[in-house]
Amino acid sequence: MASIIILCFRFITFFSIISTTSSQSPTYTSFVVNATELPPEDTFDYVIVGGGTAGCPLAATLSSNYRILLLERGGVPDTNPSVMREDGFIPTLRQIDSSYSPAEAFTSEDGVRNARGRVLGGSSAINAGFYTRADDEFYNQSGINWDLSLIERSYQWIENEIVFQPELQPWQIAVRDGLLETGVQPFNGYTLQHVIGTKIGGSTFNSSGHRHSAADLLNVAIGSNIIVAIYATVERILFGSTENAIGVVFRDTHGGYHHAMVRNEGEVILTAGAIGSPHLLLVSGIGPRSYLSSWGIPVVVHSPFVGQFLYDNPRNGISFVSPRLLRHSLIQVVGITDSGAYLEASSAISPYPSRVRAIRTRSHTYQSYFSVATIMEKIIGPVSAGSLRLSSTDILTSPIVRFNYFNDPVDLERCVNGTRKIGELLRTRAMAGFRFWNHHRAGFRFVGVRLPANQSSDEEMGAFCRRTVNTIWHYHGGESGGFGFEGDGCQFSSGDRRIHVLNFTWDQSTGYCLDAWQAHGFEDIEGEIAKDKFLISLMLNFCVQVEDSKVKHL
Repeated sequence: MASIIILCFRFITFFSIISTTSSQSPTYTSFVVNATELPPEDTFDYVIVGGGTAGCPLAATLSSNYRILLLERGGVPDTNPSVMREDGFIPTLRQIDSSYSPAEAFTSEDGVRNARGRVLGGSSAINAGFYTRADDEFYNQSGINWDLSLIERSYQWIENEIVFQPELQPWQIAVRDGLLETGVQPFNGYTLQHVIGTKIGGSTFNSSGHRHSAADLLNVAIGSNIIVAIYATVERILFGSTENAIGVVFRDTHGGYHHAMVRNEGEVILTAGAIGSPHLLLVSGIGPRSYLSSWGIPVVVHSPFVGQFLYDNPRNGISFVSPRLLRHSLIQVVGITDSGAYLEASSAISPYPSRVRAIRTRSHTYQSYFSVATIMEKIIGPVSAGSLRLSSTDILTSPIVRFNYFNDPVDLERCVNGTRKIGELLRTRAMAGFRFWNHHRAGFRFVGVRLPANQSSDEEMGAFCRRTVNTIWHYHGGESGGFGFEGDGCQFSSGDRRIHVLNFTWDQSTGYCLDAWQAHGFEDIEGEIAKDKFLISLMLNFCVQVEDSKVKHL
């Protein structure tokens, strides 16, 4: 009996029971094909929708014993130079189009611009590459009987394949020293563990600034058992007479339609992310009955919480021009406070605007640059929840998303704590060298907003948080079933239709949390998969941390 399993991750989620050595080259390209090359219909053991941070390692794992089709709506990352370079992070997010760019832009109803990964490797191919493991509290409070040995082996597999120790850049060193001055203690050095204090985390960029993403984990796949189809847009899930998933319909770039069917004991697995998976469920007829009927969508399964409990961690911060040229750096150092906020930093090099350059140099041929340093904070959780709804029954039209940033006062309090800590950081000795002297006074040359003058006022700091809210690309949630965790947890649904929702998150820009989840009710993939049973041993997800993971009934 076929079933649907939904695995939703925000930026990096990995599955693994495979032990490998580091891959030397992207050998996975040998089994990547354009969807236009596929036949009108074919049959597989598992059809995986979404070649991102969950889909890639899951497909690689399953290919050891089964015939797999992995469907990705975007292309391969290696063909886009900016995607593969550390200094291409911002250009990649800016170079967007409506169809094929690696980053797909959208704006939530909150008015905050955001982005989704649209490339093999998912958002792990367009993020800032910071890596850290989950904290012990996540496991202790989850109520799950974890296989800690399996979790550790899976962590090690990923870390051996795509994680590197970064070489600290001058701006990151200054931030590290400043955080320690403000009392974000102790200094934990380079560690992949999540611990209170100041630390240097891992990076998915190597020493040459070359990106390694979830797509690299496909290198361990058995090539004869797997097809990775790129530029394949799944339009809907197909159901049989017993309301079990029997396959999917997808469209290629030439407008041709293809049917990917699953065998009787096969699975359709959704790994299309916190937005893509509920979007596909809704247009396929899985969701609230009255809502689907209002769109004229035939109801396959009444599931009232699909599209609900959608979260995004807000980001706030400041930027200023540096008096000296700084090397480009993404997140390397993080300050993990005990007040619900994390502090991170980045630096970038930009050319002077053309008019300023002409005035300064009297020449149009000389290129001059300046550096911008950024300090940001993100909160744990969050507690505030939003939702997703359709804007059209066409899968190519992005859904409408609202995150309701700071609706819960707990989130606002955490933001105030974090932004106050930024103010403390700016006043440290470590930051003195980044001030400009003017009329015998030193000050920062801020780009855009600056912190309120009265940082002791909760009201003013709270207003700053609301006024300057941005995303850290850490959205998650969106599907829900029989029970789940609050916040960054997992939603799971079970029943005769065997529809499972497993949901974790990851962080596109600044921190990943590597969270591990041994799926409830599943069995070990090393053994033979029995009828109506499917193994997913681990989900490893990159964000800075998962908090508030208390089990609740929905």
